[in-house]
Amino acid sequence: MILHTDITGQGEPLVLIHGLFGSYENLGVIARSLQDKFQIINLDLRNHGRSPHSDEMSYPLMAADVLETLDAQGLNQVSVLGHSMGGKVAMQLALMAPERVKKLILADISPVVNEPRHAGILQAMQQINLATLQDRREADQQLSATVTELGVRQFLLKNLVKEGNTFSWRLNLPALVANYPQILAAPQAKGPYPGPVLFIKGGDSDYLLPSHQGTIQQLFPHAKAKVIQGTGHWLHAEKPAAFSKIVADFLLS
Repeated sequence: MILHTDITGQGEPLVLIHGLFGSYENLGVIARSLQDKFQIINLDLRNHGRSPHSDEMSYPLMAADVLETLDAQGLNQVSVLGHSMGGKVAMQLALMAPERVKKLILADISPVVNEPRHAGILQAMQQINLATLQDRREADQQLSATVTELGVRQFLLKNLVKEGNTFSWRLNLPALVANYPQILAAPQAKGPYPGPVLFIKGGDSDYLLPSHQGTIQQLFPHAKAKVIQGTGHWLHAEKPAAFSKIVADFLLS
């Protein structure tokens, strides 16, 4: 599958991969802050944003999509930055095709099976009756019964698009629901990836834990870590300047 891409900047190529429910726009601030130093390939994963939809979704499939998209752009070797689910796609890519990945940056994610913390969100999104929906405010009210954080609701509602008088989800919600166990899964490759790896953790987040250290060392023996204090899982959005500096310093070192 050839994915939708937004390509900006000049220099060494850097691929940005968003997380679940996201799109290339979620990493737009990071793309803009780095495009004076790197060529940024910011993409939408399958079933997200403006990329094609598919009933199937797994980390090997999503990593293969990225490789096919890089081939179409004539890019042989790239550095890759992935956040959350996008980080697992990035890990899978590096483990499957290590010769294609120069450096790997993983934002607040670990190569382990995750807890099903999005089940309520998926159910709430499914319960919105798009056929009778009048406006975004009504959708926000319906989501608020389950999703209490305004910022999370605003993030989810970026996927709600209106064509004529009808609303629809830009992302492939049925596929996300059906493949949710695959999204929670760990990357499906033995490794190791021999290149430089940087894990960036949100100081207040529990996605990246000391108990994951053994698995990380097995798959990524040259991994290093940075912590951005005072941030949660959305560390790149909460402290974009600090995040971008860490990324640039690692890539240019």
